[in-house]
Amino acid sequence: MTSPSGSTPDEARRFLDAHPEVEAIDIVLTDLNGIGRGKTIRRHELMPLYENGRHLPGSIVGLDIVGEDVEDTGLVWSDGDADRRAWPIPGTLTPMTWTHPRRGQVLLSLYELDGSPSAGDPRHAMVRQMSILREHGLGATAAFEVEFYLIDPIDGPDGRPRPASFRISGRSSHATDVYATEALDEMSPLFSDAYAGAAAMGLPLETLISEYAPGQYELTLHHRPDALRAADDIILAKRLLRGVSRRHGAQACFMAKPFGNYAGSGMHMHLSFTDETGRNCFADTGGSLAPDLVQAIGGLKETLADGMAVFAPHANSWRRFASNSYAPVAATWGINNRSVALRVPAGSPGSRHLEHRVAGIDANPYLVGALTIAGALRGLRHRVDPGEAITGNGYEVADSTGMPPDWRSAIERMAQSEFVAETLGKRFCEVFVAVKRAELARTMREIPDTDFRLYRDVV
Repeated sequence: MTSPSGSTPDEARRFLDAHPEVEAIDIVLTDLNGIGRGKTIRRHELMPLYENGRHLPGSIVGLDIVGEDVEDTGLVWSDGDADRRAWPIPGTLTPMTWTHPRRGQVLLSLYELDGSPSAGDPRHAMVRQMSILREHGLGATAAFEVEFYLIDPIDGPDGRPRPASFRISGRSSHATDVYATEALDEMSPLFSDAYAGAAAMGLPLETLISEYAPGQYELTLHHRPDALRAADDIILAKRLLRGVSRRHGAQACFMAKPFGNYAGSGMHMHLSFTDETGRNCFADTGGSLAPDLVQAIGGLKETLADGMAVFAPHANSWRRFASNSYAPVAATWGINNRSVALRVPAGSPGSRHLEHRVAGIDANPYLVGALTIAGALRGLRHRVDPGEAITGNGYEVADSTGMPPDWRSAIERMAQSEFVAETLGKRFCEVFVAVKRAELARTMREIPDTDFRLYRDVV
């Protein structure tokens, strides 16, 4: 059979020849929450996967955050829990150097049995936006940042999560340690293995930073001339960090806000458009910001509120948005300013780009990429004026009017948004909204400890 994803058996054959040590392969389909779902197959099963694909239930992409079916998606019993066919994503078949015995991995994409894209697979939404961009004679260069915490797998004496102890000295630190190089050295055994794994995977993992909280780190990924591949990088990077951290007695935590008194973790997307010659359309012109860049920011400002259920997809995501927290609180933009949602970073005029700072690290990168590309293209097509750039403290002048105030409002706004339905696909939006409504209902049924501390003895 011909793979609709563009994968070929030659890729599998080359991998098996190059890696005789690999005994098994994780085959991974990314659901709408960005969670990897799939199987571990044996070495001899890899060639049949590339030759014929692999049947998987369509409901797998519409599971809720804990992996339970959501009947309202229309992908479970009303559909007979029917199979679709999954195919490998070219370029994602890699060894996992941190596993013993050695395994490999490959990302999958889901298709209907006739070879058409399955509407529930979030990656197809970004594929579609990249195709639309090419129809306009444009390409998208992108990179994502990975902010995360390393925490101990066992909670502290108070029953609460705590930052992971340092791997070399074994001591614990509760200092913020932002940009502290000693903290990086203390964790160097873990990160050395992460870099080795990234090199074997062809993953362009670059700068490591001790971030603005105890146990918080940031890793940058080199930009890709294909934004879709940059989104694949995030999926692979999170799998890498989880796997390596486990083997060093720590847990890589990708919650948007694991600790109330410390900074949240974002997934900033850096984006520029290129023309058919490869020229950066966002490069400065005559010493000023390019009109294309400014208009792209205008389109992103205009569509930001409609996409907040994607950028902040969970109850915990909304705890990240607070003033003076390095997370944006309104649809603002600025130049070399970290207090805004849409930032034009400092840098050379020729490499100018925008930084979308809204999404948390808990968001699905394919959906974030699709909405960001579509919003920026909308700005160019309609020549949207973003207004004056924010200078100084953007938190002091931010106007959140028009932004969803909470998770429930964001879900319902997305349900009514023509822009999001057009960008992600109407059927996908129905699935996404059904899952988010189910997750919201789940959180409302569970009574947190805070309720008992505040109300049990006094109301």
